[in-house]
Amino acid sequence: MTRSRPHSLKQRLLWRLLALQGALLAVFGLLIVLALYSSNVAKDADNAVEILQEALTLDDRGRMSLRETPDLMELRREIPALWYVIRDRRGHELRHGPIPPEFASIGGALDQVSQARLGYLIDDDKATGARLKRVDTQYGRVQILTTEEGRVMAPGRASWLILSVLVTVLLPLLVLMTLVTLIATPKVVRWSLKSLEPVVDTARKLDVEQRGARLPEAGVPEEVLPLVSAVNDALGRYDEGHERRRRFLVDAAHELRTPVAILNARLESMPPSPDRARLLQDVARLSVLAEHLLNLQRLDRSNPNFQPIDLVDLGRQTAANLAPLAISAGYELAFETVTDAARVAGDALALERVLVNLVQNAIEHGGNSGAITIFVGRDSGHGIIEVSDQGPGIRPEYREKVFERFYRVRGNQRGSGLGLNLVRDIVRLHRGSIEIVDAPRQGACFRLALPLARSQHAKLGTDRDVTAVQDGA
Repeated sequence: MTRSRPHSLKQRLLWRLLALQGALLAVFGLLIVLALYSSNVAKDADNAVEILQEALTLDDRGRMSLRETPDLMELRREIPALWYVIRDRRGHELRHGPIPPEFASIGGALDQVSQARLGYLIDDDKATGARLKRVDTQYGRVQILTTEEGRVMAPGRASWLILSVLVTVLLPLLVLMTLVTLIATPKVVRWSLKSLEPVVDTARKLDVEQRGARLPEAGVPEEVLPLVSAVNDALGRYDEGHERRRRFLVDAAHELRTPVAILNARLESMPPSPDRARLLQDVARLSVLAEHLLNLQRLDRSNPNFQPIDLVDLGRQTAANLAPLAISAGYELAFETVTDAARVAGDALALERVLVNLVQNAIEHGGNSGAITIFVGRDSGHGIIEVSDQGPGIRPEYREKVFERFYRVRGNQRGSGLGLNLVRDIVRLHRGSIEIVDAPRQGACFRLALPLARSQHAKLGTDRDVTAVQDGA
């Protein structure tokens, strides 16, 4: 299953803000254009003058007249109250339409003016203005005074107006807003997420074996608070499930001890035979499993009561205790060390159960021949324990799976499938690690690494101290 690349909140927010700003500016520009079209600004004040200029000509008697050009007819349709006063240098005039009284006799007074816009404001009554312009026509140079309304802008002029608004108003605003967004957005996101740093630090320190841990909700933004609360609810449900599992395992282990002890006493009273010996091994395995369950649940990571333990003494004692069981199964059991002491902080009974379980695992799967070796040493601040046999070994693809609960390499194997899982759990409770490597002389080798206690100052020895227990010793 391929893991998708995490997206950047800053990039998503940045692009969405830029898109929103672009859309807002586009709407703003559209509103500006609509406002211009609904006002006189969107109408070409010179358009009426230009149409009259093109239509002005001489009639048969040499007087000024207007040709009914298509533009003039269109202008008359658009402005039914169209009026104009066309005056030449000799004072001849051509008048048409309802000329406002304010502009009826103004032309002669402005003979020296080339162009102007006229209008007046009385109280709140603003009159429609007029456009005065001196132009050249077929008749000659004349002065045209007409309404300021004019026709709606031609597409070319309207496009030029829109482009002018875009270049002079919208584009600078877009550039400015883009720069501000590019600079401010990463800082705002970083500042907003700063309140989540305590949550991240706490989450990184969460331990699967630590009960009651929760992510802090104080100071968390309300947008992220539902996520933090959901995680805390999940942690609470995990704690409840873990507590139910713990109580079940403790009860089951206690209930197993009595029938196992009764069964063991009855087998001890039976006459010696191969079946009796094998049954005793099975009962011993059940007894060890029950003790494992009790020791695992007895350990409390939130309040560990670890004591200094010398792994050398622990390994030597375990080898002595399990020697009869190994010898009866056809093995030699040897203890080796390269150091005088390897002290760690831990629970002695739980670590002893780890060694017992590993040795019993070697007895079960070692082929009932060869040697089982317990080795204790030190390496890079860790105490090392190795339990190896000379059996068929464990293939690399199974070396991680054998620590899973109820997993068996072969389905017809004997055992509960919990022993190695419990070993790994106890080792992890001691902040250690366990792995399976190739044994020096064929077989499997379980290698444990536990942190050395701070007071450990013993030096490595130069020769191995070897203690071997052989068949018949």
